[in-house]
Amino acid sequence: MGRLSGTDGIRGVAGQYPLDPATLEKIGAAITLCLKKEHPDPSILIGRDTRESGPSIEQSLTRGILRFQGKVTLGRILPTPAVAYLTKKRGLNAGISISASHNPYQDNGIKIFSCEGYKISDEMEKEIESQVLDKDFADPVTPNPILYKHVDESLITDYQNFLLSIPESPLSLKGMKVVLDCAHGATYRIAPSVFASLGAEVHSLFVEPDGRNINQSCGSLYPQCLASEVQRLGADMGIAYDGDGDRAIFVDRQGRILDGDYILMVCACYLKSRGKLSRNTVVTTVMSNLGLKRALQQEDIKMLTTKVGDKYVLSTILHEGLNLGGEQSGHIIFADYTTTGDGILTSIKVLEITHHLRQDLSLLADGMVKYPQVLINIPVVTKPPWKELPEVVARIREIQRLLGEMGRVVVRYSGTEPLARVMIEGEDLHTIRLYAEEIAKVIKKSIGATKRS
Repeated sequence: MGRLSGTDGIRGVAGQYPLDPATLEKIGAAITLCLKKEHPDPSILIGRDTRESGPSIEQSLTRGILRFQGKVTLGRILPTPAVAYLTKKRGLNAGISISASHNPYQDNGIKIFSCEGYKISDEMEKEIESQVLDKDFADPVTPNPILYKHVDESLITDYQNFLLSIPESPLSLKGMKVVLDCAHGATYRIAPSVFASLGAEVHSLFVEPDGRNINQSCGSLYPQCLASEVQRLGADMGIAYDGDGDRAIFVDRQGRILDGDYILMVCACYLKSRGKLSRNTVVTTVMSNLGLKRALQQEDIKMLTTKVGDKYVLSTILHEGLNLGGEQSGHIIFADYTTTGDGILTSIKVLEITHHLRQDLSLLADGMVKYPQVLINIPVVTKPPWKELPEVVARIREIQRLLGEMGRVVVRYSGTEPLARVMIEGEDLHTIRLYAEEIAKVIKKSIGATKRS
């Protein structure tokens, strides 16, 4: 949405533009006006995570929707993938998830889904933006909110029933001990309930949200505490979600942290063995480890690579007619079941695989040997195109030449945070760390010069 959003919807600091009440009300109104072109009485589902700013953002969006006679269904606390699924399941015209995913509580965001459960098109994003930025935004009709807004407590039950229907054959986790890290986020009630329903002995961590502790030293970005608890309890597996529940990071019984690359490898190999991996191909991003590529090659599985962002992964999946893709961060898309990354669904599929093969996750994950990888985040105020930073480009090219085919360099801006990211892979950790620090130093120098000019 241009000046309103990045690679994953609208994101920012709660209370500040574009997440201030006036702009949010305009966004709600603009979404409604766009939908009215095809739906005279547009119906919109709104769900949110546990941030303290969620209710006020919900209220502002709702005011904007009601101003133009849209109908609002409030799901309250819902994982983002639940909003996508339920929008389609209930036959609604759009869904809005209020969340900043893995970001700290001060941030928040808006993800908009179509009636089919997919993130809205670039064209619709541009149309919404043009409406919001139009100084002559039309005066609306103000309807009676009682006629248009209601809270639906049955939505979470529908979503849970969907998740429990995912296994292809009856799945009993009786006798299995699972530790869940819910990041004080949107999965804090439903994830433990789902796994208890499947018969597992569930130990839950970080399930006491207070509006400010979401993702705070917990969840998919901080799985170390989960790993320690898995070992302490002698658990079979640990799973960490992010604030809105669309990603999952795993811990095996040895306490080893397994990111999305490991899970993609495990799932791809299993699906291929059963003849269910479309075109024997997996979609990943440029951040996926070289070890994943090597592991898939050994199994004669092809790998298509996209830019970072689950929307790019999904776009390639749909365009190529595939059914599996994901990111190292833990966004995994099983296109046979869902339209977006879903951490709980991913967890169920992994447990189904270990149950069917009668193998521990740690053994399955041994099929991939991960290359050492260094990631440095550099705070930035501006994000000039890399081509405007010749010193940075020259250093990247030189280091890539030195690494050759045994390593790679990826430098990009975050689409959701004011950061430049430098990622380097190679055979020797000490060497690639030095290389990454060199590039980071040049970026700081170059972008500093750009800001002063």
